Amino acid sequence: MELHLSLNSPSRGIQLSSKPNSTVLVKFSSINSISLSLENKIRRRRRKISSSSSVVALEQPGGKMVVELVGAFNELTGRMSHSSLVSSRLLFKVLKLSIPILHSLPLLPDGRSPLSKALSVALILADLQMDAEVISAGILREVIEGGGGISIYQLRDRIGSTGTAHLIHESMRLKNISSKVVDDDALDDETASALRKYCLTYYDVRAIILELVLKLDTIRHLHYLPRYKQQMISLHVIKIYAPLAHAVGINHLSLELEDLSFQYLFPHSYIYVDTWLRSHETGSKPLIEIFKDQLLRCLRSDHYLTEMVQDISVEGRYKSRYSTMKKLLRDGRKPEEVNDVLGLRVILSPRPDIEHVEKACYRAREIIQSIWKEMPARSKDYIMHPKANGYKSLHMAVDISDNGGTRPLMEIQIRTAEMDMLAAGGTASHALFKAGLTDPQEAKRLKVIMMAAAELAAVRLKDFPSRTNHNKGHAEIDERNRVFLLLDKNGDGKISIEELMEVMEELGAQGEDAREMMQLLDSNTDGSLSSDEFDLFQKQVDIMRNLELRDVQYKTMLNEKLQMEDCDGMTQVHSEEQLIVNDQEDQYFGSVVERVI
Repeated sequence: MELHLSLNSPSRGIQLSSKPNSTVLVKFSSINSISLSLENKIRRRRRKISSSSSVVALEQPGGKMVVELVGAFNELTGRMSHSSLVSSRLLFKVLKLSIPILHSLPLLPDGRSPLSKALSVALILADLQMDAEVISAGILREVIEGGGGISIYQLRDRIGSTGTAHLIHESMRLKNISSKVVDDDALDDETASALRKYCLTYYDVRAIILELVLKLDTIRHLHYLPRYKQQMISLHVIKIYAPLAHAVGINHLSLELEDLSFQYLFPHSYIYVDTWLRSHETGSKPLIEIFKDQLLRCLRSDHYLTEMVQDISVEGRYKSRYSTMKKLLRDGRKPEEVNDVLGLRVILSPRPDIEHVEKACYRAREIIQSIWKEMPARSKDYIMHPKANGYKSLHMAVDISDNGGTRPLMEIQIRTAEMDMLAAGGTASHALFKAGLTDPQEAKRLKVIMMAAAELAAVRLKDFPSRTNHNKGHAEIDERNRVFLLLDKNGDGKISIEELMEVMEELGAQGEDAREMMQLLDSNTDGSLSSDEFDLFQKQVDIMRNLELRDVQYKTMLNEKLQMEDCDGMTQVHSEEQLIVNDQEDQYFGSVVERVI
């Protein structure tokens, strides 16, 4: 039986009707006013921004294509710490090829456009500081899988990059790696470990990272799938891909994959852990940020410490929801007994003339002891007594409770920059161990292979960080001029109508659109675009992309208001079978999660 509830404003009376299928559906007429209000805001912003005739013209099909090309290119290269002209040309070619194809494809099942998905993946890769070949492969994967009617070999010939084509091929082989397990019940720890080891041994590490980012994008958008499919995908992610992300050194990606999988596999348990972790927050600013700022302020105000170091940084992290639940189950602890929910790491860069750099670490510990109460039983001095692998650091736990309330202990690590680099190397070895490589020599060999793959790509793309300190203003000018230089093919310092038409035609637009665009942007009417005129156009692109971002924010606000309305009216949508599953979930969570962990 399907129940339809209608809640009308202002009386908020409830009406019920029934249909078969056992699902509760609720309709609020009061929600329309919320939706209308936000939609009106979006329209007003569009009218305000679009008052310029040039912006209106850029909303035409041809202009839109150029806006998307320039905007996407600038955003991607802006997030990359360094990229050569070879990298820029490759990325520009790929965007020119992909944008018209992705525009022609239907919407994805999750409601996004293929272009939106491709750019989301590309931006994650850019944030991870991957090279242009990997970012290009991330965009082109959607072209191939979305039915763009183009093969890997055709892509290789059109963009002129064998490396990118190789990465697409490798990542598509990785896509179905979990299908090697015929029965999902057979996906035990040993099988998952063997699959991860197989991936690390036989695949390009950059292809692995690309596949991990694609998996992250997938699990971020599972809302449209039935629950059993959400859980199947989440099980594969938490067993294979999250540890694989840890193995290749992308810890924050691993944590997000774990938490999202945990949320789909055990939603009630996730809410329990999340609510408990959030219960320690006070005010709008995250607790970890408050303590991080407080500690950094105290360290920098200590004259004795600042005489020994030239730089002080403090990093903060929350223990993930998944890791918290694992600790509760494995150790049989109560939530209040989990001591590393909050963590800070102090990294000190000693001055070159300081002989005993360890003194700075001990001074930092004294400062921390003056701020919070230390728990001596949990303190470890790995500087005086390093671990067998050479790891050095000071570890301490402090009590951060205040105003009579109790909070979990906060763990703090103190080390020099050199100690931190050595610890990162050890972390990489430990990560490979967790991914299923128990032989230290084999783990070491794979680390060398990973580094070699990245260095080879850098040589091929000529992507090397600059060793000279350029003026920041000039660097920004070079970044803004990068698209201009790529469009100015003959290098005469201006973009002619022929050069603009060539780009527009590659994007699938009409030549007439190029003439109209030239007429609007060519302020001195000399029949070409100078770098200054093109820079004004790029500023318009920024305005339009910011407008789109605001649209997304307003839509998110609308969804949040809808959810709040749902909670006020107690109208969560569940089938009868789903309600039974949810009621029983926490009872069997402990036994099931042991197999997942």
